[in-house]
Amino acid sequence: MNLATYARRNLFRRRGRTILTIIAVTVAVLIFCAIRTFIVAWNAGADEAAADRIATRHKVSITMQLPRHYIDELREVPGIQAATWANWFGAKDPKERVPFFAGLAVDHNTWFDVQQDMKVSADVLAAWKQTPNGAILGDVLARALEVQVGSRLVITSDIYPGDWEFKVVGIYTPVRKTVDRNTLLFRWDYLNNDPRAVYSKEHLGWMVSRIAGSADSAALSRRIDAKFESRDDQTMTMSERAFALSFLGGFSAVLSAFQWVSLGILVIMTLILANTIAMSVRERTHEYGVLRAIGFPPGHIFGFIVGESLLVSLAGGLVGAVIVELLINHALGPFMQDNMAGVFQHFFTPGWVVAVAVGAAAVLGVVAGLIPAVLASRLKVTDALRRLD
Repeated sequence: MNLATYARRNLFRRRGRTILTIIAVTVAVLIFCAIRTFIVAWNAGADEAAADRIATRHKVSITMQLPRHYIDELREVPGIQAATWANWFGAKDPKERVPFFAGLAVDHNTWFDVQQDMKVSADVLAAWKQTPNGAILGDVLARALEVQVGSRLVITSDIYPGDWEFKVVGIYTPVRKTVDRNTLLFRWDYLNNDPRAVYSKEHLGWMVSRIAGSADSAALSRRIDAKFESRDDQTMTMSERAFALSFLGGFSAVLSAFQWVSLGILVIMTLILANTIAMSVRERTHEYGVLRAIGFPPGHIFGFIVGESLLVSLAGGLVGAVIVELLINHALGPFMQDNMAGVFQHFFTPGWVVAVAVGAAAVLGVVAGLIPAVLASRLKVTDALRRLD
């Protein structure tokens, strides 16, 4: 008899208890992976941001705008290969098929030169330049709004009053999996020429620049900000990743809380395992005494108990991993990407998260069995044999 065989044969001696413990570990692994998936998906846009792009906004706040002529001066800075701009529109669907989505007024001449992870055909781009109220949508948003190329689209805004009518001229194709497929792009001059947008007249929300490489992005950012330092409207330039993270600033405390919750789930799992193993050891004390009496050393008793704890936790971890793959990656993930693409462009549990969860279950299974195993291995044979319960 070896350690693995003994642990395996003892695994279901208390079938109901073992099954419930495995279920508890499975649920813990599932919750841990779900929380980590949420965090990874929320940060995905920032984590996979382009290294060769930087963003420039108002120094005080992203909600404050910059004069239109800033873009021309930005393009004169050495190291800037191309630059474009956008204004936040705060788009809403009046029919409430999609309560809220990203609507951006952008420069139709330069947007796709800089934002190269959004692709459109030359024909679509030409049609956009010839259509003042032309709009280009992501495929997920187009399905939600029930429109296609050539459709008339009416939306409202949280910022600009009234209904705004557009003609859908194209659907952009995302190059990266984290590109938002739930965005509406329309021409900045259409917004700028409308009297309802007097607040934004000849102003930009932020500017995006494509640079030669990421090595000099910090120095280039400082040069850009120094250029506008003496102006009434000063700027703050940062990497695209930092710019994306700035939108998450208000949610950082919640994400941090989720991190701690996921760790707390593992602690609870360890306590459940420890309780189960302690009960098993208490019931088998007489049995361990017999094993000691016939020649099994304390190390074997220790190994039997830790091995059983490891098998229970590993079984729960592997079952949890299978459920994560089926439930999150093949069911919940596609649903989130289709229905909440504006927030979660790519909702998928990475392999490393599953590996960490299963590995943590195995390690914590060993930890949970340590104290009962140590206590059992140190029992005197005579004391162990006296216990018949």
